[in-house]
Amino acid sequence: MANILDIRRRIRSVVNTRQITKAMKVVSAAKLRRAQDRALSARPYALMLTNVLKSLVARTEIYDPETGEPKHPLLAQRPEKTILLIVVSGDKGLAGAFSANVTKAASRFIESKAGKNIDIEAIGRKGRDFLRRRYPAAPVQTRSLAEAEESLETPPEAAERAGTIQITGEHVGVLGKLEFSQARALAENVIRRYQREEIDAVYVVFNEFKSVIAQRLIVEQILPIERIGEPAVRLAEEMTEEEKKKAKEAAISAGVGLHSNQPSGEETAQFGAVGSGQVDYIYEQPPEELFRALLPKYVSSQVFRALLESVAAEHAARMTAMDSATSNATDMIDSLTLVMNRARQAKITKEIIEIVSGAAAM
Repeated sequence: MANILDIRRRIRSVVNTRQITKAMKVVSAAKLRRAQDRALSARPYALMLTNVLKSLVARTEIYDPETGEPKHPLLAQRPEKTILLIVVSGDKGLAGAFSANVTKAASRFIESKAGKNIDIEAIGRKGRDFLRRRYPAAPVQTRSLAEAEESLETPPEAAERAGTIQITGEHVGVLGKLEFSQARALAENVIRRYQREEIDAVYVVFNEFKSVIAQRLIVEQILPIERIGEPAVRLAEEMTEEEKKKAKEAAISAGVGLHSNQPSGEETAQFGAVGSGQVDYIYEQPPEELFRALLPKYVSSQVFRALLESVAAEHAARMTAMDSATSNATDMIDSLTLVMNRARQAKITKEIIEIVSGAAAM
């Protein structure tokens, strides 16, 4: 049995660890509230844009009546020979299995597309490190979202692929201070590649965040656009009941609401009236021109939504992980205290026996 001094040192070490995990839980809870507010504030714009596009689709021809081909290249569907996969993970650790689940979902998706060329855009340090160990980097690649905007002006020269699966972009450190301009730069780069027919489809792997206890890991197709306003989810993985229970306990102890404030029914009806009104609108520009201008913005809003919800989900996962770590530290302190008390009692008993034995010998 370890001596009392060693056990006390271990108890002090666990107490210090518990203080750190408890502080990190509080910080993650505060960041989660801000991330929720940002995600919610972006929804009215995305909802209005979606309904405006629906209105345009209902009032203009988006397919050529003679050839049947779409008038906008983002609607064109072709056989998937080269796929672009955007993997949104976290930049930091101590978030449980958050980033590991994202990379596992990405690996399963890649396996399902065996035999096809896959380009990967890695967003987040954890996912980047995982993918870099397994797949080579493309000869010409965009290393940051800032460089992505510059690359739109000069088309990259054709280069041989580094492999069937290759990393074409690495974006690290952008999720901490996420701005719409960063998501727009990435979306414009993706749109340009799709219009040049360098890629045939675009998928994004991320954690869809509705609330602390309503999350799911999904693979969503963003290009080509099949139906506006209806996410094309290809793979989905829901939270388990055990994960929901832990997230609920962590949220309650941290004072975080279990349900996010969704737009009210009145607001949703107001936005929906834009596309459902049985009236003719007078457009300042032709409907086709408006449609061509708004469709890329729709793709940018989809990418921005994925990044915002992934940030909120990461903070929720870190808050839950730190709550579990704090609880485990408390249990370990209680166990070590019990062991220390037993060791101390055994030492006292031994000393008493020695004293009594010595007195009897005299």
